[in-house]
Amino acid sequence: MPSVPPLGPALCRLADSFLRQTGRTHSTTAAAAGAAVLTGALLLTTTGSASAQTIAPTTPGSSAFTAPHGAVNAPVLVQVAGPSPYTLPSEQASAQEYVAVAANLLPAQAAVPAPVAEPQPQPEPEPEPAPVEPAPAPAPEPAPEPTPAPAPAPQWSAPVPGAPTSNPYGVRNPHYAAGYHTGVDFAVPQGTPLLAVGNATVVSAGWDGAYGKEVVLRLADGRYAQYAHMSSLSVSAGQRVAAGQQIGRSGNTGNSTGPHLHFEIRSANQYGRVINPIAYLSGHGVTDF
Repeated sequence: MPSVPPLGPALCRLADSFLRQTGRTHSTTAAAAGAAVLTGALLLTTTGSASAQTIAPTTPGSSAFTAPHGAVNAPVLVQVAGPSPYTLPSEQASAQEYVAVAANLLPAQAAVPAPVAEPQPQPEPEPEPAPVEPAPAPAPEPAPEPTPAPAPAPQWSAPVPGAPTSNPYGVRNPHYAAGYHTGVDFAVPQGTPLLAVGNATVVSAGWDGAYGKEVVLRLADGRYAQYAHMSSLSVSAGQRVAAGQQIGRSGNTGNSTGPHLHFEIRSANQYGRVINPIAYLSGHGVTDF
């Protein structure tokens, strides 16, 4: 059987290198290996040999196996959870699909830029409303015109306004008892309205011989107005009448030769106490005859 060369120094160097490379993480294994060397028992198997030899180190000296060592730190105990059954979510699923990969190991992807919001058009500011000018004060309503006072009632009037005369006052005539015409005749058709010549009181209204139907008024100034030959009467004795008020209608009664009005102004209510009627009425502003 061939001889085995001494391996003491080489084995020491190999063990020391092994300890330096593995560090403290393999301290337990290294200690066991060193213990085997220090005991001097090394089992070597050679090619072609089924036997083993124990070789004692031949080179004394300091080495990793012979140098004194400090106390070995007790390993830190780590609590590990007990085993638990694990099954894939699906029988056909691959375990690779459920392998967690750290984010830093994922393939680099191009950063997708965040979409930039397009600026929205800003609404144009509404124009400020023009200042409202205060409405002008309404013009004061014109004061209503005073209601005109009613025209005063006429104080005097013609007995038949606008009628022509047919026989004037004072014409001599022997057929009259006074020897002249004591009044004035107005030529009007029968039934013409006759008016009071002034504000007066009715003295008499009825038949009076040759005068036929007549009305006598006492005027405000004390004179008397006589209407003769009337066809109808509209007033009665004692009644108050106003100037222009109708007192009856003309006719042809009494001593008359045709329809007309015989009109007199007397200073007293007696036959022959007369004055010119046209001059009297004209003196009171009457002109329409």
